[in-house]
Amino acid sequence: MILFKIISATKTKNNPQNKLFERSRWQLAIWYAGILSLVLGICGVGIYQAIAYSQRLTVDRELEAIANSIHEVLEPILQEPGQFKAVEAEIAAKICSLTNNCQDRQIGIESHLYYITLSDTRGHQLTTIGNRHPGFLNAKNNEEWQDIQDIRGNNYRKIALILHNQNFENWGYLQIARSLGDVDRYLNNLRWMLLMGFPAGILLLMFVSWWLSGLAMRPIYQSYQLLQQFTADAAHELNTPLAATRATVESILMMPNFSEAEARETLQTLRRQNLRVSNLVSNLLLLCRMDRQLSINSDSETRAELVSVNQLVEDITEDFAALALASEIELKIDNAIDSYLIVSGNYEQLYRLLSNLLVNALKYTPANGIVTLILDRHSNYALLKVCDTGIGIAKSEQSKIFNRFYRIDSARSRSTGGSGLGLSIAQVIAQSHRGKIEVESELDRGSTFIIWLPISK
Repeated sequence: MILFKIISATKTKNNPQNKLFERSRWQLAIWYAGILSLVLGICGVGIYQAIAYSQRLTVDRELEAIANSIHEVLEPILQEPGQFKAVEAEIAAKICSLTNNCQDRQIGIESHLYYITLSDTRGHQLTTIGNRHPGFLNAKNNEEWQDIQDIRGNNYRKIALILHNQNFENWGYLQIARSLGDVDRYLNNLRWMLLMGFPAGILLLMFVSWWLSGLAMRPIYQSYQLLQQFTADAAHELNTPLAATRATVESILMMPNFSEAEARETLQTLRRQNLRVSNLVSNLLLLCRMDRQLSINSDSETRAELVSVNQLVEDITEDFAALALASEIELKIDNAIDSYLIVSGNYEQLYRLLSNLLVNALKYTPANGIVTLILDRHSNYALLKVCDTGIGIAKSEQSKIFNRFYRIDSARSRSTGGSGLGLSIAQVIAQSHRGKIEVESELDRGSTFIIWLPISK
């Protein structure tokens, strides 16, 4: 945690960030680390319990197999209840065959430590078999399965089977105990491994949580920065015409007398500034509405009608012919296909999309230049290309031109009334129609904007 704070403090010092997001990242990282640590702990306990259960189950099956085998050997040779006949040899032979751990046919079972006890029906011990037989503290005859300990505190697993003689009378009990020392050592080592690995896992989870929280907060922080930039740009754009309007009104108020011509000139200035503010506000409202449609995937407006792309190109060419002629620019159409292309969407929005691109092409193309509208098809997409021979766009600027209020030449854009929202509106309209816009440009050689629109089925 201290290391994280040092890293965070250094990062904040070098790259100052909003404290709200920094605090949110810490909270998110703590939640990540806490939940993942809890999951890791539960998984560790579950793995340990599963391995312990598997070990105990293996021991139980082993004991049960040996006990049943010895039981089958003993019962045919048992006679009167409580009367013991030496059967160590038979038992030893049976255990040797089961454990493969005998020396000179003695029950030298040092590695597994099996201890066998025969007792009568009253629980009196008749004989015991096993090297250095320990004294069991809590062994009972009448319980089939039992966990017991010896006088040294070592753990054993015991199984007890009742014995019958040849007359089916209860003869006594066969008890077999197996030392759990090897199992306890294995589980103890496993516990230490898990306990030693848990802090290392927690440390790794803390780093991962910090990294994941950074990934989670990055788009939010970027959106917040874009919102701040958008708000600042919008305020600046609104402030310019409002300041001009205020300056105009104040200058008129300071004049003792002014003529009708001056009044008309003042009103025309106010009208221009008012139109600029109105256009800016309407563009902002359009962007907000389109953003809301994209965020909730509500594109019913854009799919309300079928639009002929061919007709759209013809209409917009006719409407902009006079503007191109006044700018001394040649406006051409290049229709590379013979059939009609139909897209699903809103005609007015698509008209605005194409007109915004065409206005920019005419604005930044010098006199005697050429602007060409190309209609083509690629697979299931209709392609609309707006090509010009204008000033072009630098490579470093091409990824930013669709940002809101971004202008390559701010002074020139302001002089022509641009607000830096035209390409943003065009991009949002294309996205609302499940399409996209691409740009290809070189400085002083012109630009090509390519609109991809899915063809309606």
